[in-house]
Order: sequence, then structure tokens, then C-alpha cells
Amino acid sequence: MAWRPMTPQDLTQVQALADAIHVSHPEDPEVLAERQRLYPKGCFMLVDDERAIGYALTHPWRFAEPPCLNRLLGAIPSPATTYYIHDVALLPAARGKGYAAQITSLLVGHARKAGFDNLSLVAVNKSQVFWEKAGFREVAVPGLGAKLASYGPDAALMVRDVASL
Repeated sequence: MAWRPMTPQDLTQVQALADAIHVSHPEDPEVLAERQRLYPKGCFMLVDDERAIGYALTHPWRFAEPPCLNRLLGAIPSPATTYYIHDVALLPAARGKGYAAQITSLLVGHARKAGFDNLSLVAVNKSQVFWEKAGFREVAVPGLGAKLASYGPDAALMVRDVASL
């Protein structure tokens, strides 16, 4: 089983997965659809026997300025200074099987090919340990505390240099 590009036809399944996985971080269908529309080459699906079990939404963005949750982006900024991982979501049955490591490796290669020197994300739901194992480190940015708090009490901005592998 491998990750494949996400299509607009996948968005109903993406929404169902998001609603089931991110109960405390809901996002409207328009938000997820816009991410896929604005940067389709950064959106992926994990499917097992025609059943969606995970997805990833990523796009270029500005470093240390994570987008607000459940808000439309409007456009990809130019210049973008980071390859931003908006979401990597897996159903519980798909976790611990190496799928998150697969997509992380794919995203590092994608960021490198697109000319970015780093990837960034906001880790939530106690996922920092996973992201640290994947080569990310937490970064403190003055003035970002309130925005991170909107992601939840354990939210952390994390970055990974593309050259670190």
C-alpha cells in the first residue's frame, strides 16, 4: 500500500477522516477543498482496498506564520519560505505501520525538489515525539504563543531542515 495523489473526488472521504480523527480541531469542507485546489501536488491519500485510511495536506507557506485553523488561505504566498505540513492524518488502525514515516519521507523529497530548505508544521495531540523522530525540532517564535494556543494546549511549531537527511 502506498500514498497516492489526492483528487477533488477524494474530498468527501478526506472530510469524513478529518471529522473522525480531529474531533477537537474541526475544519470546514471548504477549507480542506481549498488546500487541495491551491496546491494539489502537495495532497495525498492513503487507501487500503478502496477504503480511505489517511490523508496528507501540504503546501508552500511563510515560515513561523502557520495558517489559522479552519480558515481559507486565499492564495499560496509568493515568496513562500517553508514547505508547510497542514495535516497528516491516519485512522487508528493505520497507525504504527510505517505510513506516517512513508509520507514524511515523500514530503521531504517533495520539499527538496520544490527548492525549499525546510518543512514546518504545528504539532498537536501529543504528536511532537513522532515529529522529533522524523527529524523535526520545536522552535520558539516570539509573539506566536496566542496563535499556537488556538491549536490546543500542547501545540508546538516544529521545523525540519531539508538538508538534514
